[in-house]
Amino acid sequence: MPAAERAAAACRLFLALWPTPAERDELLHYQRRWSWPPGAAPIVAERLHLTLHFIGALPRQRLGEVSAGLQVASEPCEVVLDRAEVWPHGLVVLRATSPPAALQQLHGRLGEALQALGLKPEKRRFRPHVTLARRATGSIPPLTSVALRWQLSSYTLVESLAGAAGGYLVRQRYD
Repeated sequence: MPAAERAAAACRLFLALWPTPAERDELLHYQRRWSWPPGAAPIVAERLHLTLHFIGALPRQRLGEVSAGLQVASEPCEVVLDRAEVWPHGLVVLRATSPPAALQQLHGRLGEALQALGLKPEKRRFRPHVTLARRATGSIPPLTSVALRWQLSSYTLVESLAGAAGGYLVRQRYD
C-alpha cells in the first residue's frame, strides 16, 4: 500500500485537557514573556494542551470504538500550572508541581480504558505539563512566578493531523 493510502487509513491519537479560550490566552501571555533563543519554536495557540495519554497510530476504522470506549468518570478540579522547566532536547514546559488527586485518578481510569480496548498506555510517569516551546535550550523565563489555573471539567480525544499544515483535530469531548 502506498504511503499516502496508509496515512489515510490510520489516525494518530492522544487524550488531552484542552484549554478554554481564556486559559489559552493566559498561557500565550506567559509564553510571550519568555526570552527565546534563535531557532526556538514556541507552540502556536491552537496546539497548546496538556496530554493525558498518547495513544499513537490506529486504523481509522477503530475510531468510533475507541472514542466510545474512552468515556470514564471524572471529578471536576483545578489544575495549577506553576513550574516552568527546560527538559532535555530543549523542551520548555509549564507543569503542575502538585497535580490534584482527581487529575491523577482521571489519568489512571483512562489508562484502564485504553487497556480494555487492547491499547497500551505509556509506561513513563505522568507529569502533567503544557509544552510552551521546542528547540529552546538557553531560553530565559520571566522573572515573576507563575500559577496558571485550569478548571478540569472535561477531556478530549484529539487527532494529530499529518502533512505540511499539520495541526490537531478534537474528535471527541468528554464532559
